[in-house]
Amino acid sequence: MEFEYWWLLAFPLFFSLGWLAARIDIRHVVSESRTLPVSYFKGLNYLLNEQPDKAVEAFAEVARLEPATVELHFTLGAMFRRRGEVERAIRLHQNLLDRPDLEEEQKWLAVNELAQDFLRAGLLDRAEHLFQELLETDYRPSALEALLDIYVQEKEWQKAIDAAKALATLSTRSYQLEIAQFYCELAVSESIHNRFDSARAYLATALKENRSCVRANDLLGDFEAAQGRHEEAVQAWKRIETQDPAYLSLVVDKLVSALRQLERLDEGTVLLRDYLNRYPTMEILDAAYRLILEREGAEEAYRLVRDVLRAQPTLRGLDTLLEAQLLEAPAERRQDLQLIKNLVHSHAERLAYFRCDSCGFRARRFHWRCPACGGWESFPPRRSEEDGTRDRSGSNFNPG
Repeated sequence: MEFEYWWLLAFPLFFSLGWLAARIDIRHVVSESRTLPVSYFKGLNYLLNEQPDKAVEAFAEVARLEPATVELHFTLGAMFRRRGEVERAIRLHQNLLDRPDLEEEQKWLAVNELAQDFLRAGLLDRAEHLFQELLETDYRPSALEALLDIYVQEKEWQKAIDAAKALATLSTRSYQLEIAQFYCELAVSESIHNRFDSARAYLATALKENRSCVRANDLLGDFEAAQGRHEEAVQAWKRIETQDPAYLSLVVDKLVSALRQLERLDEGTVLLRDYLNRYPTMEILDAAYRLILEREGAEEAYRLVRDVLRAQPTLRGLDTLLEAQLLEAPAERRQDLQLIKNLVHSHAERLAYFRCDSCGFRARRFHWRCPACGGWESFPPRRSEEDGTRDRSGSNFNPG
C-alpha cells in the first residue's frame, strides 16, 4: 500500500480546526459559568459530597435568582419529590406549566413531572387525568405503566386490563399473568353479589389469557362449592395438579370437604396418599393425617406421619408426629409428651410463614398479590421454616 503524502498536509489543518473548536467551546462554557450564581456551584459541590438536603436549598436559591433556568427547575422538582417534599414539587411544576415561554417538549415534561408528583402524593384522580393526557405523546409507555398502577390501587380492574393490554403492544413483555389476575378480581367482585354465572365467565377468560392461572381454578372450585355443586368443585381443584402441583397445598382441605359432602372419603384417602407420595408438603400431610386417623385409625395415621418425617424432617412434621403418639401413649407418658408437643408446636408455628420471592415480605396467610411490593403470584404456596422475623432485605414479618 502506497503512502499518501497529502496526509502530511491535512493533519496540521485538522489539528488546528480541532484546537479552534475546543477554544470556542471553552470560552462559551466560561462565559456561561460567569452568569450563574455562586449558589449553583455550591449545589453541585453538595451533590458531589452526598449532601442532597443542602444541595436542594442551594438550587432553590438559584431558581429564585435565575427564573429562566427551566432545566434547573425540573432538576429541583425531582429532588423535592425524592426528598418527600411533594407540595413544593407540585407548586414548582405548576408554575412551570403557567409560563407562556415554555417550549412544547418542556411543556409535556412538566406535565409528566406534575403527574408523578400527584401520584407520589396519593392524589390519584389528578394523576390519572394528567397521565391520560400523556398517552398521545412520547411519554405513552411510562404513562400507561403509571395508569396501570393507579387502576390496581383503585381496584378498577377493567381499566387495568385495558392498560396492561396496551402496554403489551409496546414491549416484548407479556402481561398475561397480570391480566388473568385482574379477571380473577372481577370474578371475586361478581361472586360477592352472588352473580356466579358472570363470575364463571370471568374465570374462563382468565384461563384463556393464562392457562397456568391456578387462582382461576381455585376460585371456580370455591364458587361451585358455594352453590352445592361439589362434584364440579372437586374437578376444578383437581385441575390445579396439571397447572402447578405445588398449589395443591392450598386446596387439599377444601377438596376433602367436598368429597365428604359427596360421601366419597375413601376416594379422598387414596387421592391424598397419592399427592403425598408425589408432592409431599406439610399441608397435604396434615390433611392426609386427619383423614386417615378418621378412616383407618391412630396406628395407621402414626405410621404415615413417621414415614414422611423420615424422608422430609420438619418441625411441623414432628409436631404432627407427637400428636399421633399422644393418641396411643400410656397415661404415665402423656404429660411429658404433651409438654414436648406444646413446645414444638409453639416454635413450629412461629417459624412457619409464606415469603414473597420478590421482596422478602413475610405473612402467615397466603396472598396472590404481595401486600408489600404489589407483585402478583410472588408467594410460593408452601410455608417455609426459618428463624428470625426479618429477612436479608429488611422486610418486616407480617403476622396477618
